[in-house]
Amino acid sequence: MEISGTANLEQDWIGDVLAIGFIEGQIALENSRAQLDQKLNGLVSEIITESKFEGKAGSNVSLKIAGIKDLKRIILVGLGKEPSLDNIRNAAATVAREAKKNKSLSIALPVIEADAQKIAQALTEGLLLGLYKDERFKSEPEKKELELESVELLGLPDTQASIELAQTIISGVILAKELVAAPANFVTPLEMAQNAYQIAQQYGLGLKVLEEQDCKELAMGAFLGVGQASNLPPKFIHLTYTPSQKASKKVAIIGKSLTFDSGGLNIKGQGSGIETMKMDMAGGAATLGAAKVIGQLKPEIEVHFICAATENMISGNAMHPGDILTASNGKTIEIINTDAEGRLTLADALVYAEKLEVDYIVDLATLTGACVVALGDDIAGLWSTDQDLIDQLQQAAKDSGEKIWLMPLESNYFEAIKSPIADLKNVGSRAGGSITAALFLKEFIKETPWAHLDIAGPVWADKTSGINNAGATGFPVRTLVSWILALADH
Repeated sequence: MEISGTANLEQDWIGDVLAIGFIEGQIALENSRAQLDQKLNGLVSEIITESKFEGKAGSNVSLKIAGIKDLKRIILVGLGKEPSLDNIRNAAATVAREAKKNKSLSIALPVIEADAQKIAQALTEGLLLGLYKDERFKSEPEKKELELESVELLGLPDTQASIELAQTIISGVILAKELVAAPANFVTPLEMAQNAYQIAQQYGLGLKVLEEQDCKELAMGAFLGVGQASNLPPKFIHLTYTPSQKASKKVAIIGKSLTFDSGGLNIKGQGSGIETMKMDMAGGAATLGAAKVIGQLKPEIEVHFICAATENMISGNAMHPGDILTASNGKTIEIINTDAEGRLTLADALVYAEKLEVDYIVDLATLTGACVVALGDDIAGLWSTDQDLIDQLQQAAKDSGEKIWLMPLESNYFEAIKSPIADLKNVGSRAGGSITAALFLKEFIKETPWAHLDIAGPVWADKTSGINNAGATGFPVRTLVSWILALADH
């Protein structure tokens, strides 16, 4: 599908579908819109009146047109009272779903006080995500008599660079979506390593995959303890993007990569959502998705992408509740619950990342149900030891339209994860569970500014809404890329 910006306006466009955006409360037809309405014999004003369209965010009206040679359908879409880039993305996704069985589409927005390049990027992101459909595992994919071949963004000339940037970013989002959506018999630790290999080969990144023996030599007892019941060997994946010139900044991104989580001997019971635990590697999927984007954009910053990939399974070799594991920094961990395993894999990954002497470390993980209880399905929790890093990530999330919320690293809660026989327990009480999980991870960072994102809620959508079709969302690839690019620009 070809997406392009053009100086043309509504009344000049010829094609299949014309989508017109409206600000809530500003529905009067003026200038080019009035000319279009006149050209269509008052049809646009008639649609607005009869449907009682007000331009509210998320609203839309679609009407098939008969008897007009140059136009088949009009879509009116609401942008809300103060149209944000996020509303623009969502509107574009809505339009894409309505127009997907046509060959050509144009989108016209009202004059908005926002950078034209950012508007074009947001529109392109929304279009591509709205049109995305995963049919890899269907024996007979849906037959498409027609599908979009071209989209024009009216009134947005000279925005091709922003359109191409959006296309690159969404390629990484789609990789993350496909990894998360695929079942555990397709996405194994080996398959994650194979994806890393493909990214490295295609975009020139460095790759190191530590095998089980390598991890033993590095004393990664926490990571290896989680995977010891699986028949599949663990893979500790380390991709490195190195810029052409000496980088002024170095960062590490670590993604929790449990390709399946049974809960271990504390097996997940009925109603636990065990059938969805293929997505417990969503942090690793987003990490690889970001690596794919950064490999294409090639910013002047060094980035390390780390995935400690394994399964949490049940066998005679499984770790027991009550076992004590020793992480690679020497800290000992009493296993209270084998279903609190993600933090164990991240512990050794954090120690490994800090040895790389980076400026910032960010980990992302589907870590706790407690975070979903606290923040719901759309918002990730953010914990950090560094205010500057907090500001950077909050701005990146805002720019990308992904939602994160700062949570407290309440030091008093650390008492809940103190063990009488080891340095730490891997889980405390139910109260404040996402906070004690973050405090646990903090024990594996010495000095490096660090942030933890608990993404358990927003990595999966139960129903289509906004830019997200039902299923895996690719969260938070766009935030990670926005953060890295902003660091590179400073």
